[in-house]
Amino acid sequence: MSKLAVIQKLEKKQLKKNIAPFHVGDSIRVHTRIIEGEKERIQVFTGTVIARKGTGVSETFSVHRVAYGEGMERVFLLHSPRIAKIEVIKEGHVRRSKLYYLRGTSGKASKVKARIGGRNNAAANAEESAEVQNEEAAASSAE
Repeated sequence: MSKLAVIQKLEKKQLKKNIAPFHVGDSIRVHTRIIEGEKERIQVFTGTVIARKGTGVSETFSVHRVAYGEGMERVFLLHSPRIAKIEVIKEGHVRRSKLYYLRGTSGKASKVKARIGGRNNAAANAEESAEVQNEEAAASSAE
């Protein structure tokens, strides 16, 4: 087995499988594990995803937010064991892959358009139609 194949096999074990699908422009809430001495707590960082880079184990994403008038940005490793959970708050509609222009903005200028219906709208509609069919089947079998 070649070195590359061994490395890929090891990296595949490290990949997380339960990552919420999110894209650049989405507002997300990242729950990170903070270890202080022997205690462990979860800290939440909320902001807008302005970039995603890399592939595999080394994939990263940057989250930008403005707090108390100061812009702050944090880069997270997507498959890090320190990340407990990623929640998508709002899906954004953007036309570029990197939103670095948001760094110097504040107020209305720093808003990202919301995606109407969301990306998962088709999946949600399919689930709803399946539920309706199940209810109709239950009603017809009860008669």
